Amino acid sequence: MTIYTVAERAGVSISTVSLAINAPHRVSEETRARVVAAAGALGYRTGSATARVGGGTRVAVAAPFSTYSTYFRRFAGMLVRARETAIELTAHDLDSAASVRAPLLDALPARRGIEGLIVMGVPLGSAAMRASREAALPLVLIDVRRARPVGDDAPVVLVDDEAGGRLVGEHLRERGHSRVIYLGEPQLSRDYISAGMLRMQGLSEHVAITRVTSALDADPTPALLAALSKRDGPTAIVANHDEFASRAWRGLATSGLSVPDDVAIVGFDDGPLADGLGLTTVRQPFEESGRVALDLLLGIAAGTNGPVRRVDLVPSLVVRSST
Repeated sequence: MTIYTVAERAGVSISTVSLAINAPHRVSEETRARVVAAAGALGYRTGSATARVGGGTRVAVAAPFSTYSTYFRRFAGMLVRARETAIELTAHDLDSAASVRAPLLDALPARRGIEGLIVMGVPLGSAAMRASREAALPLVLIDVRRARPVGDDAPVVLVDDEAGGRLVGEHLRERGHSRVIYLGEPQLSRDYISAGMLRMQGLSEHVAITRVTSALDADPTPALLAALSKRDGPTAIVANHDEFASRAWRGLATSGLSVPDDVAIVGFDDGPLADGLGLTTVRQPFEESGRVALDLLLGIAAGTNGPVRRVDLVPSLVVRSST
């Protein structure tokens, strides 16, 4: 099966097929779906079709790496696990699901030389799911929750974000806080359930929430000060990740507010930044999620993964000086 066969079936040129596979953002959604459907129906994947996962072949790991550094920590967990195998891991950067109106990924499973696929943080569309099944491409998801599941979805590894929100809510309530700000980035699409949505759900069981959104590269200080200054306003900030928390802390300190005396701050993730700042945060088992996902992929390839379709990992609260 060749690229010419796919082009003929999809009714496009071979250059369009190449673009749909290697640069899908340069092809219209309709054309991309037609190419992916044709490739899936024909069982087409570029590269060797005889290689097997575990035999020196490539596993693609796709995630919004350039947007969220925590995906590198998940990838690091895979790299450590891959030392014990003959697998070569290749990274592919994706747009953040929160930053686009149509985040569903449809084209990646046909990329050159891929014999296994792990997708993190961005939901797959029905065409991608269908193509991966028809091409017998082992597939595992991490941190992906579609709002509308697609039939028999791929195995997924998740961190229990709702439980993480409960841990924060319980802790802040014990510290005397009943109203908090949840600081996160805007979500343009409702095609997926974000970690922030689940964290707020757990948090809301213990405290009242005021939602403040800010772009990842913007200063959230003005919006935070406006919310904090209201009568009977919030007395704590829960940030969607530690970088947001540190930015909020810096902005409030510049404005003359003291942490935690005037306002408490909690983050999510727990890395060197949180440790250095003394930030209370929710520790997520990122490296473990990467190892578990790669093990699931190996089990699928070997036909030994059994009935496991979902693995939920448990976060923990790390209390430091910011609360």
